[in-house]
Amino acid sequence: MARMLQSPTQPRGLRSGLTTGNKFSPKTLTKQVPSRTPTFRKIERGHIEKLAQILAKKCSATGFDRGQRAALESEERLDKVLLTLGLISEQTLADAYAELLGVPVADLSDYPTLPLLAELIKPVYVHAARVCPLRIDTGILTVALADGLDIFAPAAIAAATGYPVRLKIAVPIDLDAALCRLYPKGEAGTESCIDSYLPVVEEDVARLRDIANEAPIIRLVNEMVSRAVETKATDIHIEPFEDEIRVRYRYDGQLYEAESHQINLSSALISRVKIMAQLDIAERRLPQDGRIKIAVRGTEIDLRVSTIPSLHGETVVLRILDRTAVEFDFEKLGLPALLVDNFSKTLSIPNGIVLVTGPTGSGKTTTLYTALERLNTIARKVNTIEDPIEYQLKGLIQTQVRQNIGLTFAALLRNILRQDPDVLMVGEIRDLETAEIAVQAALTGHLVLSTAHTNSAAATITRLRDMGLADFLLSSVLRGVLAQRLVRQLCHYCKQDYIAPLDVLIRLKLQETFAGREARFWHAAGCDHCRRTGYKGRQAVAEFLPVTSRIQRLISEGRHESDIAKAAIEEGMVTMFQASVDLALKGTTSVEEIFTNIRE
Repeated sequence: MARMLQSPTQPRGLRSGLTTGNKFSPKTLTKQVPSRTPTFRKIERGHIEKLAQILAKKCSATGFDRGQRAALESEERLDKVLLTLGLISEQTLADAYAELLGVPVADLSDYPTLPLLAELIKPVYVHAARVCPLRIDTGILTVALADGLDIFAPAAIAAATGYPVRLKIAVPIDLDAALCRLYPKGEAGTESCIDSYLPVVEEDVARLRDIANEAPIIRLVNEMVSRAVETKATDIHIEPFEDEIRVRYRYDGQLYEAESHQINLSSALISRVKIMAQLDIAERRLPQDGRIKIAVRGTEIDLRVSTIPSLHGETVVLRILDRTAVEFDFEKLGLPALLVDNFSKTLSIPNGIVLVTGPTGSGKTTTLYTALERLNTIARKVNTIEDPIEYQLKGLIQTQVRQNIGLTFAALLRNILRQDPDVLMVGEIRDLETAEIAVQAALTGHLVLSTAHTNSAAATITRLRDMGLADFLLSSVLRGVLAQRLVRQLCHYCKQDYIAPLDVLIRLKLQETFAGREARFWHAAGCDHCRRTGYKGRQAVAEFLPVTSRIQRLISEGRHESDIAKAAIEEGMVTMFQASVDLALKGTTSVEEIFTNIRE
């Protein structure tokens, strides 16, 4: 039994979901399960057929048929094939196992803070068998198991510990996080088959390519991407350090550590990503950029890949561009109706420049794509110049900047004007040359949409002046500026209300509004639904400055941005700060989030 707990073997059965397909029949398999395992049922043919029926209801008919054909051809289990092809998610498969066996799915709160029965169960076994002891209650050991059809792991644990075993089904990403915390792979004896399988970091390119194309590394990268997509992460950061490779996912603008791997995986792991992105694996001294298309949950996902050299090897960032997860709709972005109405009226003007501004990661590109979706009709020709192209939209002529061959924003903009476009989207106005050509395009009857990096709508005027644009040109072509940020939304399952103290009201400029009254706000608490962060999702907070005749006059007179902002507020502009305070009063976000992201 000690040997079993160090190196488990599992039958592959359930081929096509209807038969076991190997020498282990359901009847002989169940003989190895201890009779005192109270809630673990025997895996019989009826259960195999029932699992197939359950899975058939959880994915499309075409997807299920595709999975069945692939399972028959590969002689692999149907449930695993459906998961690998992205036709079902890890959570969906866990729910199917739970329904089949009549047991619950493990919550994050079920995992212990310290390893349980560590003297009896070797760390290498729990990693290899994908099982984690949770607790001992009334003489019964509860374990979380990733594979609901694995009858050997609970049987082996029952025999090794002497406790009858009760099952819970684990969602793999939660299980892996718990195992990494409770049984770190850096400890002696916890090397996985992948870790011991790979040689040292320095490899010749041919050997490195061979290793990167072998099954363990391919599976590791695919699982990493799938988990990030399923948990709605926006970025994956792969960062080599002296003694480990750290993998972090970004959720709602914040980075969280997801897993770690031994440093001898570094070259093979990063090379695999570079091969998928069609980058040069031999070039480790210079930054590289590329794209990957991969199917997750039956949906094509685009990954934007960036590599840069660092002290301990190349750092890789994968930006997840899931078109199905993004809705190009102003209401879905969380923008108020009045602002959307004013912005839409400005977009209906046939010529001029409309800008969307904010720092990196503030959602500018999504807002621009939403505007383009409204402008994209048969009657209009819409061209875009982007660096890089993030989402491919039907009906748009999209072109990517390539600085290395001289294909800059300015060069492309100059030539695209000969294509007779009605609407131009320029990814960013970075320099005077691009700004001047954009102005000329606007003066000759084109509507130009672009972005800039400024802290407020009025500050955009100063930014364009600093580039060298004359005030009379700005006042002639600028039609409106939308400045925005993204704030995290409070998790509605766990947010807690409180009465704001006076100092908070003063910072929010609400002391007069709530004079003699209580102001109620909400703060983050944390629960399983929000990964204990207290926040789930983000929404845009914006201010829109329409260039009215009064604003035009102030720009042409060279007035300061503070004067322009004051005039815009007098004409009805709601500032980002006021918009964010309104969200806090509604319980959508927290006061702490406002102070962190919005300038007063």
